[in-house]
Amino acid sequence: MSTGAVSLSTTASDLLSLTKPRLSSLVLFTMAGGMWLAPASLSPARAAAALLSTAGIIAAANALNCYLERDVDRCMKRTRNRPLPAGRMDPAVALWFAISLAAISLPALALATNSLTALLGLGSFALYVFAYTPLKARTWAAMFVGAIPGAMPTLMGWTAATGSIGAPALVLFAILYFWQIPHFVAIALFCKDEYAAAELKSLPLSRGDAVSRAHIVAFCAVLVPVAFALYPLRVAGPIYAASALVLGAGFLGMGCYGFWRRLGSAWARQLFYVSLLYMAGLFTALWIDGGTRVSRWMLR
Repeated sequence: MSTGAVSLSTTASDLLSLTKPRLSSLVLFTMAGGMWLAPASLSPARAAAALLSTAGIIAAANALNCYLERDVDRCMKRTRNRPLPAGRMDPAVALWFAISLAAISLPALALATNSLTALLGLGSFALYVFAYTPLKARTWAAMFVGAIPGAMPTLMGWTAATGSIGAPALVLFAILYFWQIPHFVAIALFCKDEYAAAELKSLPLSRGDAVSRAHIVAFCAVLVPVAFALYPLRVAGPIYAASALVLGAGFLGMGCYGFWRRLGSAWARQLFYVSLLYMAGLFTALWIDGGTRVSRWMLR
């Protein structure tokens, strides 16, 4: 393989890493779930276009985040090998890559779906890049702002199919929003030293581990009835309802265990993985039970 081919392959790989593909794939999964559950449908071509254009918006936001936080990323073990802090890429390349993605993806989303979905996408992009990113260095409460764009794609999936916001869509948004808080706090607990080195604010650094564990328990507790609410709203059936209660009890139980035992980083890392299992299990149950339920509802 020629040197030029190797260089091109490395550049492509680095550009892809700027988009944070693992995080982006989780976000797209939740958007697809919102589309699937909505009491209306897009054609396969329009659904694919909506997902691709949303992927572009997410990628642009993540790339801009990498550009703006390149100096901070040098101080953290889990981010120091990214293309910008590692010095493998000119920051100007990352900036123009992000701007180009946003310039293409936002109009494409409006064409593929509707103006409401495009406005939600634009709002999420702006909040993530221009509010959440700079606030991380100023206040631990930035996580409450960052959870908004993190929860928005499931709402966008619903509005892409229906053109409107209904009660089930707001519940879907709330599930993603409340789930992110214990997820974020768990990361802040087991990465506390890295946050301190990068001079980023976090709940454990600002208020202590005990308050952080209390936040985890509180938001896990709220998440149980919020997730269950899709059942009385007739968006999902009994399989989902049972799954939501069991998964919610497991997530809350793990949080309570750490709270009462006053556990630290090892428990927080385990809770982080439990949070991922919770979300995967909940949306799998929605895909299995919710789609069938909605189909019957539409046919009545």
